Amino acid sequence: MSFDEIKAFITNKFGEAVLVREQRQELMSYLVIQTDQIAAVCAELHAYEQLYFDVLSCQTGMDNGPAAGTLEVAYNLYSIPYNHQVCLKVVVNRNSADEPLPVVPTVSHIWRTADWHEREIFDLLGIQFSGHPDMRRILCAADWEGYPLRKDYEAQEYYHGIRVAFDEHNRNNGFKGEDWQNN
Repeated sequence: MSFDEIKAFITNKFGEAVLVREQRQELMSYLVIQTDQIAAVCAELHAYEQLYFDVLSCQTGMDNGPAAGTLEVAYNLYSIPYNHQVCLKVVVNRNSADEPLPVVPTVSHIWRTADWHEREIFDLLGIQFSGHPDMRRILCAADWEGYPLRKDYEAQEYYHGIRVAFDEHNRNNGFKGEDWQNN
């Protein structure tokens, strides 16, 4: 099924208002879906026999930066039996430090792999997934401060008395960092 046919299926089922916008580009076009509708759209794309998107190939989050004021979640869906794919996105507003985290409905009840993808997005970007069965950090410690993939993230200087930030002290004491082959 083509991108236009998948788009038509979604708008016929959910109405034109479900689409925030579409982005056509050579590498991978995508549809931006109303955030509160993403789980319903994904469930329909999974359940409808002629589409049957049986694989959530990737689910990732992006920070568009403080100037843009938005975060995104992208869903790359693939159908093994039909060999078609589509990319969907949702866009949420960034929160400030004194505001609650943005919330997106979970799709982990449709594709189990979303369980860990959503935990990673929560951990690194600070987007919560409503209805997720185990919404807790997966890579950082439970009491870690902030969300390391946010563009305005400032690493805490110490974590339980251990210096966090990379500096010349680390390099001078044998740690060669990611550029170890050139050191």
